[in-house]
Parts: sequence; C-alpha cells; structure tokens
Amino acid sequence: MSEAVLPSAPARLAFVGWRAHLAALGAIAVAILAIFRRDAAAMASTWWHSSTYEHCLVIVPIIGWLVWQRAPLLKRMEPHAWPLPLLWIAIGGLGWLVGEAAGVSLARQLGLVMMLQGAVAAMLGRGVTAGLIFPLFYAFFLVPAGDGVIPPLQTITAKLCMVFLAAVHVPATIDGVFITTPAGLFKVAEACSGAKFLVAMIALGVLVANLGFRSWGRRAAFMAVCIVVPILANGLRAFGTIWVAQYRGAQAAEGFDHVVYGWFFFGAVIAVVLALSWKFFDRPADAPPFDAARAEREVAKQRAVWPLAPAVVAVLLVSMVAPVWSRIVATEGASNAYEITLPSPQGWTKVEAGRSWRPRFDGATLLMQGYRNAAGQQVDLAIAYLPVQDEQHSLVGYGHGAVDPQGPWSWTSDLPAPTNGRAEQLLAGGQPLRTVVSFYNVGGMITGSPARVKMETLKRRLLGGDRHAMALLVSADEAEGGRAAVDAFLAGIGPVQPVLKTIAGAH
Repeated sequence: MSEAVLPSAPARLAFVGWRAHLAALGAIAVAILAIFRRDAAAMASTWWHSSTYEHCLVIVPIIGWLVWQRAPLLKRMEPHAWPLPLLWIAIGGLGWLVGEAAGVSLARQLGLVMMLQGAVAAMLGRGVTAGLIFPLFYAFFLVPAGDGVIPPLQTITAKLCMVFLAAVHVPATIDGVFITTPAGLFKVAEACSGAKFLVAMIALGVLVANLGFRSWGRRAAFMAVCIVVPILANGLRAFGTIWVAQYRGAQAAEGFDHVVYGWFFFGAVIAVVLALSWKFFDRPADAPPFDAARAEREVAKQRAVWPLAPAVVAVLLVSMVAPVWSRIVATEGASNAYEITLPSPQGWTKVEAGRSWRPRFDGATLLMQGYRNAAGQQVDLAIAYLPVQDEQHSLVGYGHGAVDPQGPWSWTSDLPAPTNGRAEQLLAGGQPLRTVVSFYNVGGMITGSPARVKMETLKRRLLGGDRHAMALLVSADEAEGGRAAVDAFLAGIGPVQPVLKTIAGAH
C-alpha cells in the first residue's frame, strides 16, 4: 500500500517560507551555540579526544544525511512558527541549569541539545517536526554519555572471564575486577570494560533499527542483540588475553590484545550482529523515510501559528533564562578559603603518610597525614577542601574519590558503613587489601553518599547558601590493621561533624 503524499503549497510561497524560516533557524542556532559555547566546545573536544566517544564525530553527518533523505517530502510542506516547543526549550534550559549547579556536564550538554531540538520545532512547525522526529531524536547521541556504565561493565567482563576460564579448565580466582591465574594477576581496567564499543553499538543499533525495521517488537529484539553481543564479545576478548598469557606468556598476551582490541574488533562485532539480523528486516529498502500521511495529520493539529519575528525573540529569551539565573546566583554562598588544622587524637602519633595510596580530588586543597598508635596500627588521613564546587573542582564525580582511575588501585567491594559515611575495599597489584572510610561535608551536611553530595550542592547553588565542601578519608591496609585500625582512629577523633569544624578552624 502506498503512503499518502502531503499536498504541496504553491511553489513560490513554499520557497519563500522555507527560506525565511531556515534563515531564522540558522540565526537562532548560532546564537544558542554562542551563548552555550563552553558546553558546545566541551562536547566537540570529548568527541575528538576520547576514544569512548569518537563515534560521535560521525553522528552530525548521519543527521545531515537523514535530513537530506527526507528533503523531497519536507519541501512540499510549508513551515510555520509553533509556540508549543518553547516548553521543550524551557525543559532543556532547566536541565542545563541543574547541570551547571551540580557541576554535571552531561546535564548541561543534554540541555543544550534539547534547546536546539526545540528551536527546530519552534521555527518549522508541527508537521515538519513530525517528518524530522527521528533525526531530532538521534541528536541525543551527540551527548557524550556512558561513563557511568564503565564500573559495572568492568565487573561483568571479569565475571564473564571467570565463566570462560572455568569452561577451559584454567584455575582462577576473582576479587572485584582482579583475576588471579597461574599465569599471574590480571586487572579488567576501565579501557578494557568495552564501554566504548557498547555506547557506539547502541548508537548504530538505533539507526539500523529505524532504517531496517517497521515492527517495534523487532526493533526491541534487535536493540537487545546490540547490547548483549558487544558485552559477551568483550568478555570473550578479555578471556582470550588471559588464556594466551596462561599458555604463551604475558608478552604474547599483550600482542594478542593489541591486535584484537580496537575498531577492528568492533567491526567484527557489527558484522556478526548485522549478519544475524539481516533476514529479519521488515522495512523495504525503497520505503519513504517518514509517514507523510501522519505528518499531514500533524499539520492539521497545529492550532497556533506565530509570526516569525516574535517567535525568534521568544525562543532566544527562553534559551537565555537559565544562564542569566545562573549568573545572578553564581557568587551567592561562596566561602572564603581557610587554614586547615589536622587533628591530633590521643594515643596516635603523626608519621609520614604512606606512598602507595592517594585519593583524587582535582582542584582541591589535599592534605595527607599518617598516624600510628602503640598497638602498631597505622592509618592515612586525607583531607580535601574546596571553598566552592564546580565541574572541575568537585568532591564527587567520575575520577574523584578514594580511587584514582589513573592510579593502581581499584574498587573491589563496599563494606559496612559507619553513620553518615561510606566504607569500601580497594586492591592494587602486589599490595595488601586496603580499607577506606569516607565522609563528605557540604555546607555542614555530613554524608557518605555521592548522590547526596550532588543534591546538596545543587540545592545550594540554585537557592543560595554556604557551599564550602570537604572530604575526610581514613585508610589502612590489611598489614597495618585494616578496618580495625580505621575504626580505632575514628573512635579517637570522635564525631565527624565537630571534627570537621575543628579542622576548618571552626568555620
């Protein structure tokens, strides 16, 4: 059955309408990108410098191709300014404001993309937006999102390795992301988690699902394959590296990993997925890119039509609300820097801090001090202080905290937490297990939850209030007392909240 084609407006009027509306849209897009240039530049820099998101470099041309594919049908429609997408722009602006307040670049960049999507819809109207709905949705893949899946993917990959090693009768033990075999100790590092392949595969899968399938059931099944196959394949790759090391040595394993790992590996995964799915495609190759009859119905539903000039002004004003509000409250609640005084608990003597472990808090004042008691227990105390948090200077976030992703230590498990704190166990090759207990303080609120730190920081940056932030971490390895040493030291310094006030000079 052939799909209905939208009746065209008179050619000259349609041409004039498109020219004016596209010019207005271009001006708005340039203005929004200029207002939020920091976030646009950060996105582009991430695409260029991060191997996890380098696939985003092809998303822009893919969107251009998708629009070009729809051009013959779109040019038969007359664009009209549409006020309803101002709500989408406002939601994007609110997302940007939340990201700015919490220091979360993902939220800011997502908000920027939403504002640009809303501008397209506002300038071109409901019918044209219906024809462009998939390219507009696909623009979400411009946002570098996926760092949060790295830790669970490391764990999944390690567990898959154990399954495969057991299948070939290689004895192995697992501790978090560390695997020990007769060939040595192996770590499933962040780069080996397979995150970059999974993120890229999801983006490719969504495109193929739109082009190759009509049935939503088949699309869902295909996307499940696009998620499961890369994870299994990455686990098999990591297992292969360990297996080669077991029988051919570490040098051979390193060579194997360098040959297999990379976009060659991803290309092979793509080939497998497409080969498995090709015969299930149910969308004809010559099918129109969108349902023109549905777009016609959407045209009829657009009740409000704005003059172009007021629409441009409205889009720009709504887009500017968030950055203007952020600037107004930017200096409210900022704290002055102050001198940090380290505690001197009774029964503990200050010694040099150990050199094997060091937390990471970029941009913070970080002090470390070792302590030893008469029983021979030794702990390392780390104090990180920030007068004000922002994206580059924050207590929590990717890469911040007890584990430095660029260091030798990796998280293995959470331990029973003290009141308002967090306890975790770390491991590094050749080092004893290490216990770390962390407390965070934002404007006097003490917690061990990174999520609560984010929420409290967000609240204070949006509504005002004291925003000084501090982290207190106490750490000890198993050879020097482990958790018992940490608990003894915490008992020696007393309740954390007054201790932090003392450390900060009764701030």
